[in-house]
Amino acid sequence: MRITVIAGGVGGARFVRGVREWARRESPDSTIDVVVNTGDDAWVAGLRITPDLDSIMYTLAGVNDEQRGWGRVGETERVSAELREWGVGWPWFTLGDLDLGAHIARTSWLREGLPLSTAVERLTARWPLGVRLLPATDAEAETHVHVRDPEGGDRVMHFQEWWTRHRAALPAVRFEQRGVEQAVPAPGVLEAIGDADVVLVAPSNPVVSIGTVLAVPGIRDAVRGTAAPVVGVSPIIGGAAVRGMADACLTAIGVRTAADAVAGHYGARSRGGVLDSWLLAEEDAALVDDVRALGLRTEAAPLWMRDSDTSAALARDAVRLAGVID
Repeated sequence: MRITVIAGGVGGARFVRGVREWARRESPDSTIDVVVNTGDDAWVAGLRITPDLDSIMYTLAGVNDEQRGWGRVGETERVSAELREWGVGWPWFTLGDLDLGAHIARTSWLREGLPLSTAVERLTARWPLGVRLLPATDAEAETHVHVRDPEGGDRVMHFQEWWTRHRAALPAVRFEQRGVEQAVPAPGVLEAIGDADVVLVAPSNPVVSIGTVLAVPGIRDAVRGTAAPVVGVSPIIGGAAVRGMADACLTAIGVRTAADAVAGHYGARSRGGVLDSWLLAEEDAALVDDVRALGLRTEAAPLWMRDSDTSAALARDAVRLAGVID
């Protein structure tokens, strides 16, 4: 079975790990491609930072910091402390010393003229990840946020400043992926979607993770046109975002923080959207009929990824909802 996952961030990383674990147990001949959000990427202190790609890579490699939810386990931050003394970079955006190794290697390859997708291939070759990571695009199409400043007026900032420095506390007016109109899908992305046996949309942020991937010209059309069933997994459990401040993003685009509302935001392929099925949490079982009314096949299942068993079970439920396994 060829599985393609569209993902971003920590929730996406944990979901992909669960898909890999399920495949190891029950479908060992499967291949897994992961199309990853690059809208969070940024230049910091002269280095190219790719937070979502790195989170997924570290999680699958088993070297991520599970307590913090991001970065490398056993990190030190001596270099970031020195950079702050010199006033270089973003003082509120800490880069761990081990993490800096990846950023320096990536930047070196990019400076040599290699595309991001090749840099990702080289970085991930270090560990037996069991999946292939594909950046959504090799182009720089970073997400910026138009916010309403409480001191008066509106201003624009990089998504990382809004998310990391301000913790999404400044009301967002809208999100802008600068340069996305000129971007093209990275090599392998359209083939991974078009040739898949099942496409899974991870429980990542619907607006700035999945939404940014789908904004790359050609990717939304590829998802709509694939012969594979497309199954989305709700990032909302019991009316609350599983991680981060996804509710602030949803509010900014006028979508309720509810499983049925996010399903409606993605929409059914039969009605011009991108999904065939929607897996929602057992806590939201009362919304099943509402989601079915949107034209989506749906079921309620346990969505909390507490360990390998629960994560693998979630992946199995998603694949089963696609109708490709019993």
